[in-house]
Amino acid sequence: MLSSTFSKISAFWALLAIPVATARQVPVVDGIIGGVPTTPRFHEADATVVPAATTPGKLRVVENSGVCETTPGVYQASGYGDLTSSESLWFWFFAARKNSDTAPLAIWLNGGPGSSSMIGLFQENGPCRITNDSLSVTLNPESWNNEVNMLYIDQPVGVGFSHGTTTVGTSQEAAQDVWKFLQIFFSDSRFSKYQKNDFAIWTESYGGHYGPTIADYILTQNAAIAAGTVSGTTINLKVLGVGDGLTDPLSQYPGYISYAASNPYHSLVSSSTINSANSSFTRSGGCRDQIQSCYTTGSTSTCSRAQSFCNNNILSPLAGNYDVYFILAKNPDPYPADLSTYLGSSSLMSTIGAESDWQETNNEVYDNFASTGDWMTNSRPHLENVIASGVRTIIYVGDADYILNFNGIEAMISNIQTPVTSSLNATPLSNWTVAGQAAGLFKNAGTFSFVRIYGAGHEVPAYTHGKLAYGQAALEMFNQIMSGNPLSST
Repeated sequence: MLSSTFSKISAFWALLAIPVATARQVPVVDGIIGGVPTTPRFHEADATVVPAATTPGKLRVVENSGVCETTPGVYQASGYGDLTSSESLWFWFFAARKNSDTAPLAIWLNGGPGSSSMIGLFQENGPCRITNDSLSVTLNPESWNNEVNMLYIDQPVGVGFSHGTTTVGTSQEAAQDVWKFLQIFFSDSRFSKYQKNDFAIWTESYGGHYGPTIADYILTQNAAIAAGTVSGTTINLKVLGVGDGLTDPLSQYPGYISYAASNPYHSLVSSSTINSANSSFTRSGGCRDQIQSCYTTGSTSTCSRAQSFCNNNILSPLAGNYDVYFILAKNPDPYPADLSTYLGSSSLMSTIGAESDWQETNNEVYDNFASTGDWMTNSRPHLENVIASGVRTIIYVGDADYILNFNGIEAMISNIQTPVTSSLNATPLSNWTVAGQAAGLFKNAGTFSFVRIYGAGHEVPAYTHGKLAYGQAALEMFNQIMSGNPLSST
């Protein structure tokens, strides 16, 4: 049964002469997945853009372009939130297909660091999905905007269609810019009505850092606004969702070793490669010690060296010849289809108001994060603060994803220290069904939920399992959590 997704996708792609898409969310540096440039460099360059008059502190919007969301009567808007005269974040808003005025508002952020949230929009959970020839899109019946207003943001500055001076190099700096963007968004007359609605952050991959950090920052700012020390709009944060995320590297890196050796599908590398990686993790001065030193000192050079060492000696070699985002495919997997041709169309860009050439991942932004060592910092304290505050939180993961696998994520969850910890650790995983179909394993504790989803790779909503439709399990999870409920079988 667990091999059904592989059989479907393999047969599907065998029928198509599709060019292989080699780019994905995490850059490959000098042959190393998630590597660090040999000479650390921090960029403060301006992206090449079409000249445009920015409006610092305001939005520039194209309404109802007719692109992607073609459901009659459903509002959409795309454009820029100008943080400053030289820093503009791209956004694309889709109203809920049902009851948009009262529906919650959720933002979606992809990871990288440096990757565009158009990945999530067009490959995963948006109103449309890219076709397998990368040339057009089709309406997505499993879209997350069925019952929720969705706001996709390309961040930090320089990512995707966003443009400007690329100065952000840490998750904390990214959080500050996202908060600033949301202040601009809620102050706009077209979107101010959503300020009173429930608000959610959903993210994946490097979003394991982004999501908890942004959520915690919003809570801090809300408290400061209430205390009168900060001027701004309170954000009604109710939900945090993190998929296949990097949050606590010290807890998660041993998961690469165990997952490569044993997972629901097949081993990834030889026993000698696994033994070598294990030695690199455990030996004195090895990966474990370097991550711990990063946690203890907070030194950018120490943290950056830890990223370089651990990804050179553990993450990258243990992947073998399998796609790190979906281990049932050889490397590289052509699914999901590449977006660059479709989003690179000058006609499309003009229609939606995009001003800079789209790129899946901005290497300058990635290099900035690699220079600060943000990758190896611990975002678990932020996650713990968010959970303790009562924000409904879900961690989800696809069981066919290697690069942020369920072994590491479940180890991270077992180390969480919150009021729900004892209940969470005492609760066993139970079978999760969607429409009567086996869909995964899950557990709830208080306002916290976790689910491991069968047959899914790194981009969970892009996959299917058994007789379920593509994205059906992910949408059921999303809707349950967004309605304020714990996960349950259907």
